[in-house]
Amino acid sequence: MKANRLLASIGIVAAGALALSGCGGAQAPAAAEFDPDEKVTLTYAFWGNDDRAQRYDQLIAAFNEEHPNITVNVSFTDFPSYWEKRQTEAAGGGLPDVFQFSDSYLRQYGQSGHLLDLAQVADQIDMTTFDGGLLGTGALEGTQYSLPTGYSLWANFVNDDLVAQAGVDAPEGGTDFVAFDEWMAEVTEKTGGAVYGGTDYTQRIQAFELALRADGENLYTDDGELGFTKDQLREFWESGASLRDGIAVPQQRLEELSPKSGFGAALTASEMSWSNFLGGYLADSGASSISIVAPPTAKEGSKDLYRQAGLQVAISAKTKHPQAAALFLDFVVNSEAAGEIFGTTLGFPASTSKLAGATLDGADKQVADYIEAAADRIGDAPPVPVAGYGTLEQTFWELGKSLGLGTTSVDQAVDQFFSEAEVVLG
Repeated sequence: MKANRLLASIGIVAAGALALSGCGGAQAPAAAEFDPDEKVTLTYAFWGNDDRAQRYDQLIAAFNEEHPNITVNVSFTDFPSYWEKRQTEAAGGGLPDVFQFSDSYLRQYGQSGHLLDLAQVADQIDMTTFDGGLLGTGALEGTQYSLPTGYSLWANFVNDDLVAQAGVDAPEGGTDFVAFDEWMAEVTEKTGGAVYGGTDYTQRIQAFELALRADGENLYTDDGELGFTKDQLREFWESGASLRDGIAVPQQRLEELSPKSGFGAALTASEMSWSNFLGGYLADSGASSISIVAPPTAKEGSKDLYRQAGLQVAISAKTKHPQAAALFLDFVVNSEAAGEIFGTTLGFPASTSKLAGATLDGADKQVADYIEAAADRIGDAPPVPVAGYGTLEQTFWELGKSLGLGTTSVDQAVDQFFSEAEVVLG
């Protein structure tokens, strides 16, 4: 069934290298100078897996049916490697013409002049298809730098095949963290470690964010400061001690599997991530069935979830073909073909035109059903990410891995994170 009745709603390589690499991007040529039939080649980069790459191949083929003169060369990596490469490119002035973007980096890249102001290519992009709140996720101080492909909710994925093999009941959604830890321990024990209950979710800053939001707090403030204390972070990381002591998959095993996750490699029965990961997880794991349940909550009845429109698309300020780049960006975020090909794998479609092309069945309907089921738990979006948030997110993850490998203590990790934050936030 077409989803045209549904409406999208909303709501270290360091940042210093970006700031020093220049402010103010290239101006787009005047619209009159744009020859829509000129043969041009664009570069497009994204993070993801083979499933996403295959979908992009299909999308580019559809794009070329309308624009046969525009060649799009693609490259992709996993998420951490992706941003390391973009930061290196930004410092050297060589970002891809068009690239998958994240609101986590909006201040970092926008304020330093690396992103094209989309108002300069407005004739090639339809922005009327976006809800105002979703449009705002790619805007900074009134300038539209990127557009969202969709939005997601933090979710808990469960491999139904592995749960059945372990002989345990599926976990209940929305329990407290203690109850979920007990479920993971039961899976690991029943399988003798052949399959683990899950991964150490305390490595992910999003799980910490949920715990903060349950108490009405956020990771950062409107003023660009951290919204939590050392004691709060210490308590959160200490809560993962039992996970790292045999319940969750050992970090060393995950290092050997990278860039696949433990869940994607069918080594864990559960993993928390954004709801749009379902398609990729199905492709990676080979599971016949994966359920999506609400993640644990630190406080029952809290509004700790939020609509995250973090997966965006942006254009380099230094692209030599801004209008052609804008045509491709518009096709990614607005075309019915993108809705048909990607479904919910880039987030629940953010634009009404892309949503009109999506047929929400199978995995896509699962995501839509999960978002609807979790509606009562969705609260207001957090403040606009601080400059350098992407770097802090990665630092949090790397320190979590170090805890798993036993190469650092919780106290050391806390001190190191706050030291990094002091540098990044200035």
